[in-house]
Amino acid sequence: MFWTILSNAFILFTLCLVQVSIGTLRTIMITRGKRIWAALLGFIEVSLWVIGVSQIIGHLDTAWNVVGYSGGYVAGTMLGMWLESRLALGYVNVDIVSATRGPEIAQKVRQAGFGATQLPAQGRSGPVQLVGVVVSRKQVAHLLRLVNEIDGASFVTIKEARQVIHGYQPALK
Repeated sequence: MFWTILSNAFILFTLCLVQVSIGTLRTIMITRGKRIWAALLGFIEVSLWVIGVSQIIGHLDTAWNVVGYSGGYVAGTMLGMWLESRLALGYVNVDIVSATRGPEIAQKVRQAGFGATQLPAQGRSGPVQLVGVVVSRKQVAHLLRLVNEIDGASFVTIKEARQVIHGYQPALK
């Protein structure tokens, strides 16, 4: 009897882990404008949810099912976030502000194969250079290492780019 209860709780844990992970990916697909993928993932997610909840409702005689499902929700949230960071879907807009090394940053960024837009700007302490780069999320770490080698004191902001149309987009290496 104990092993049956434990195995049911583990099955619910696994079911919820997969369901919540898929839900996280579905949300990402929605924000990236990938409607077909979002709909397909939503179908799978809600199917798993119905199965899981029906098992809990049908077996309220043990708290282990609730613990298993709740633990799966926590683990699924963490797994979904990890998967999202590994997939790194989409593009970001990286703005680099440098007081003294803007032209050098723009040149090195272009030499590394990225597109860069360089603009003069006015900062709190006077003139600065703004270098804008649109890059795939998979390439952000490489770009940041390059920028830090040139000017470790540069101010960098990263914003999600929902959609990128035209412009220079290098192939992923």
